[in-house]
Amino acid sequence: MTAAASPPEVLRAPLVVEFPFTRSLGPVQSAFLTGLRERVVLGVRTTDGKVMVPPVEYDPVTAEEIRELVEVGATGTVTTWAWNGDPRPHQPLATPFAWVLVRLDGADTAILHALDAPGPEAVHTGMRVRVRWAAERSGAITDIACFEPDGTGTPERQARPHDGRFADTVTGIVAEARLDYTYSPGRAQTAYINALAERRTVGERCPSCHKVYVPPRGACPTCGVATTEQVEVGPAGTVTTFCIVNIKAKNLDIEVPYVYAHIALDGADLALHGRIGGIPYDQVRMGLRVEPVWTEGGRHPDHYRPTGEPDADYDAYKELI
Repeated sequence: MTAAASPPEVLRAPLVVEFPFTRSLGPVQSAFLTGLRERVVLGVRTTDGKVMVPPVEYDPVTAEEIRELVEVGATGTVTTWAWNGDPRPHQPLATPFAWVLVRLDGADTAILHALDAPGPEAVHTGMRVRVRWAAERSGAITDIACFEPDGTGTPERQARPHDGRFADTVTGIVAEARLDYTYSPGRAQTAYINALAERRTVGERCPSCHKVYVPPRGACPTCGVATTEQVEVGPAGTVTTFCIVNIKAKNLDIEVPYVYAHIALDGADLALHGRIGGIPYDQVRMGLRVEPVWTEGGRHPDHYRPTGEPDADYDAYKELI
């Protein structure tokens, strides 16, 4: 009796997706963040007289522009809460804490932030809290380090008008958008990745339309049926379309400008993405024949370079654009 082959190892790897971008601030958000830097909490009065904290630029009911800034207290009342017993990296506190909605004195809406408390038994709706300011402030929501219990029970102040004027106002922020998770590629893409380690590129053929998709997805994106038949494609291919990148990305050691292209590998019915090198960026063109240049260690193509062959005829790749 022949022993059954063991299933291939399931691949897993940490994956980070981030897209930090710079945002310009209008007069309301600029005043709010600059105020935090100066240990002042500002809200905005809506057309029906309510005070919103954090402030918004347009009335949520009437959609009218609102600019009337008011100062509220740095103390407030917890309106609802949830215990976070296992803080994630980059959260406000490294030790267990409560997420709380706090209606600051003088405000009609609540602000979401962290409450430093010894345990869930120490937190309750209606408890009085106060802002704990960060030691170093720059004009960001993190200038509020967290909230902490306030034993006085006395409102600090009611809302009062504020002109929003500060020295050296904050006019822009970098908004961090980041997702950390563990990714498992599944059967089809595991085979694809393992083949790349051998400097081969494999796709899978649809049993219905017979198209070969690279990278494989385990199912035909057109017909929706499962795919299992592996097909080796390439290594050379054709540039079907491309763009010139003029902005240097964070943590990417590539001089700009450079070209990123859709490349239809020979034998594939779907173009994949790849960087074009070995040729001036302004000489890259549709139909250019290219081949992979592998990374040191050969785990995947670092970029694609011209093969020196004549350009492919447009009719040969027009359906893959």
